Amino acid sequence: MIKKMSTSENEFDIPAKNCHRMVIMGSNKVGKTSIISRFLNERVDDQYTPTIEDFHRKLYSIRGDVYQLDILDTSGNHPFPAMRRLSILTGDVFILVFSLDNRESFQEVQRLKRQIYETKSCLRNKTKENVDVPVMICGNKCDKDCYRVVQEEEIEQLVGGDEHCAYFEISAKKNTNVDQMFQTLFSIAKLPTEMSPGRHCKVSVQFCEVLHKKSLRNKKCKDGNAYGIVEPFARRPSVQSDLMYIKEKAIGSQTKEKGCIIC
Repeated sequence: MIKKMSTSENEFDIPAKNCHRMVIMGSNKVGKTSIISRFLNERVDDQYTPTIEDFHRKLYSIRGDVYQLDILDTSGNHPFPAMRRLSILTGDVFILVFSLDNRESFQEVQRLKRQIYETKSCLRNKTKENVDVPVMICGNKCDKDCYRVVQEEEIEQLVGGDEHCAYFEISAKKNTNVDQMFQTLFSIAKLPTEMSPGRHCKVSVQFCEVLHKKSLRNKKCKDGNAYGIVEPFARRPSVQSDLMYIKEKAIGSQTKEKGCIIC
């Protein structure tokens, strides 16, 4: 989730209910960053660079409403277990990625799914809220001609008939099923499917201010009344901000009259 502030302080006036954080997790070299690159820029970098932690932000104007989606691309090493737990506590939507030719990466996804549910259950017990956790499991690298080490029965068992969990086989490299995967994820999370890469107009950075002011409503666009922009130089909210949010949530602090911070 995102640090909250009063609406009067929030120059862009994005309601808290329209602010969300998507967290992508999985082992090293399974393609997490490539999936995010497809989502944000519709391209991938063939050169592998290990991720420590990357933070991105995308802003949308959809049918006259403004949304903020923060994206946390986590490390596959998890050198700091406390930070991984914090990422889970503050996340609203999760993507768990494994490689179809790497069994260990699938086992890591099994562990992560359990940890997400256990961690969220702990917070839910404190807040007394019935909060569902949207989780998308991705088997990446379906374009590779390789022996699949994970059987369909195992994947079905992991999804477990949970209506808030789904599975897609994708290729971030070839852009296979990536947009469909995001559409399904946002649908499960009860977010506008126009957030998916192929369902909104991409707006250049110079239009960022007018996007917030909702003055693009009358602009003709083949994708309808949906626009998105990747915010440059987005900074991850501080650990202290995340901890304060969790504390407020745990003690039942009311946030209905607050907005999300652009930092």
